[in-house]
Amino acid sequence: MNNQTQMEAARKGIVTKELAQVAKEESWPEQALLQLVASGQVVIPANIKHKSLHPYGIGGGLRTKINVNLGISGDCIDYTSEMKKVILAEKFGAEAIMDLSNYGKTRDFRKKLIATSSAMIGTVPVYDAIGYFEKDLKSLTVQDFLDVVRSHAEEGVDFMTIHAGINRHAAEIFKREKRQMNIVSRGGSLLFAWMEMTGNENPFYEHYDELLDILQEYDVTISLGDALRPGSIADSTDAAQIAELIEIGNLTKRAWDRGVQVLVEGPGHMAMDEIAANMKLEKRLCHNAPFYVLGPLVTDIAPGYDHITSAIGGAIAASNGADFLCYVTPAEHLRLPDLSDVKEGIIASKIAAHAADIAKGVKGARESDYRISEARRNLDWPEIFNLSLDGEKAKAYYESAPPENRHSCSMCGKMCAVRTMNRILDGNDVALFE
Repeated sequence: MNNQTQMEAARKGIVTKELAQVAKEESWPEQALLQLVASGQVVIPANIKHKSLHPYGIGGGLRTKINVNLGISGDCIDYTSEMKKVILAEKFGAEAIMDLSNYGKTRDFRKKLIATSSAMIGTVPVYDAIGYFEKDLKSLTVQDFLDVVRSHAEEGVDFMTIHAGINRHAAEIFKREKRQMNIVSRGGSLLFAWMEMTGNENPFYEHYDELLDILQEYDVTISLGDALRPGSIADSTDAAQIAELIEIGNLTKRAWDRGVQVLVEGPGHMAMDEIAANMKLEKRLCHNAPFYVLGPLVTDIAPGYDHITSAIGGAIAASNGADFLCYVTPAEHLRLPDLSDVKEGIIASKIAAHAADIAKGVKGARESDYRISEARRNLDWPEIFNLSLDGEKAKAYYESAPPENRHSCSMCGKMCAVRTMNRILDGNDVALFE
């Protein structure tokens, strides 16, 4: 194949159909967006084989995007349920879906997902390696790891999490410094275990150029995974996390040199007062590459409510420069999320992303807030529900305790401040007992 990536096209001044669509939807001039894609500050994950894709841009100055994780596990094998989650994710506007399946017919599920979904599709190939080859972890070869990456690329995956930054040097720092929660990244833990059992270097680090050849061929965006992300607030911003981030910065430049688009993944668990500094540190060390964060979760005490702890951290992170939020559901740390959990996680992340976009001054971010406030002033309930992030839930709440006067709600009734002000400013009396 003699294809060129979105980055390579931008460097040649070529406006691809994907870039043109992103520019239109983000209200950006095409030439300005072209420069950001060429420099790596914006990515448009768009595998040349993902024909159903609706392209999105991720990076500085654009709307904050969100990702939804789903997939099959050994304890929960229900392909129909996972596809329902895909439909739900698209209904509520998730721009990306990561298939984290690690058991069963992962290839069949992934191919169906890519064929039917317009969202950007991501994977973590190392999850699939064991099942793909039906080998124990220790028995996997370098070629096995690369072959799984190629398989995912050929199927049409738009971005892949590759934990290339946890080389032997970073691993030694992790072992020397010690941690409360050790390594909580699933992919990172598998690679660390493989390195320890075989005595070899991380295959994705040692053979990074071969990896980039595959990604460039299909225009797969590499999402440089943070294997050493903190898994508790006690571990945040430690030497291991920063050592890996420094290496990721170097890997970012190497990918750009090959025309491969890059996302950089970030923490994890982190107290609120550290988040802003971490965002700035990533942008500095990784040359303003788009930043993709899991949370951060700002406290460790809320199992069952981690979509809230994540949304708090996500809003702070995005308002300080993060570009892409990975949702967290109420089931985080507890079980595979069901449909209800997925919805709660999506809504929490969408709120965080939108709140951050307002704070960052993203073009058009305040428009929907203005429109719903106009509807509220006019007590136009159908329009309020229509403009709500989750209009079905808003309407159900309103209808569950209907007011006597349908121009207000049951909390205030005829003492509704909006109703009072509308009447008095229109020159009418305010009568509470009429």
